Amino acid sequence: MQRNDWPTADPAALGIDAEKLSELNLKIKSEYSNINGMVIVKNGYVAFERYYHSYGPNDTHHVASVTKSIMSALIGIAIHAGYIKNVDQNVLDFFPEYVPDPYNKQKQDITIRHILTMTAPYPFEDWQEPLDKMCMQPDWITYTLGMLGRGGTIGTFKYSTAGAHLLSAIITRTTGKSAREFANEYLFKPIGMKEIPHYEMKSFGFDDLFGKHVRGWVNDPDGNSTGGWGLTLTSRDMARFGCLYLNHGTWNNQQIIPESWIDQSTKMNANNYGYLWWLRDEDGIFSYSALGDGGNVICCVPDNDLVVAIASEFIMNARDRWQLIKEYLVSQ
Repeated sequence: MQRNDWPTADPAALGIDAEKLSELNLKIKSEYSNINGMVIVKNGYVAFERYYHSYGPNDTHHVASVTKSIMSALIGIAIHAGYIKNVDQNVLDFFPEYVPDPYNKQKQDITIRHILTMTAPYPFEDWQEPLDKMCMQPDWITYTLGMLGRGGTIGTFKYSTAGAHLLSAIITRTTGKSAREFANEYLFKPIGMKEIPHYEMKSFGFDDLFGKHVRGWVNDPDGNSTGGWGLTLTSRDMARFGCLYLNHGTWNNQQIIPESWIDQSTKMNANNYGYLWWLRDEDGIFSYSALGDGGNVICCVPDNDLVVAIASEFIMNARDRWQLIKEYLVSQ
């Protein structure tokens, strides 16, 4: 399936109320002013595709923490290919040059699984990560390894973007490719996504790392693609990635991601968080989502064979997209 031959279908034929879609379109225009693109895929067909504020299908958006879910897929692919043993391999195995504090045994016990599930300890309160401090370091990896295993206990949920960056470095150290290069070859190209170009980092200030002019995939001073944010995608390519997961990792009869990895990544648990995917079970409706600041979303609803991709301009405290998805697309 190439970029331009993704089939579309009449919403009514897919069991979607066309009037609801009209209402959805009006709702976005009136109350979700920072949404720039939305693609809805039902039963494998594009049922709705709209762009706002002069954006179009070829425009990319910085999808923020949606990047984490992409990174999760890359780890699964790398394990299947034999670059990484398994999710229970110790993180420090990949950084032999790093000498940990011999009194911090906890650091030595942290595995890839703990990073994927956000259950590794760090010396900050949950949702209070000082990400700006990492970004000011000449060596992000050494800085993050220094934080790892401090403050708290293994197994307690604590959201960390810096932790996800370690996964990118692990990809590079095991495959010899940056996460961007690895993704282009083993994930993006096989499912018809746009190739992610190299983004020339002029500096490591806020605009270069997080700004609206970010293109390609941000990298750290050592050239590691950012593991927790910094990727730019089109709305359609966000939807493609969601459909790959909904299709158990297959695309055009080719297994891109192992089905077992998708099952493990999206298995419900007490933290409502899989392998860098957010999980939700509400009113008997199970869904899993890649979520990024500002309201960037790839939401998969397996029982409805539904994928909703939303690309947004970053704003603080963006309105919750799930309520929109639930009201107009799920509760029909």
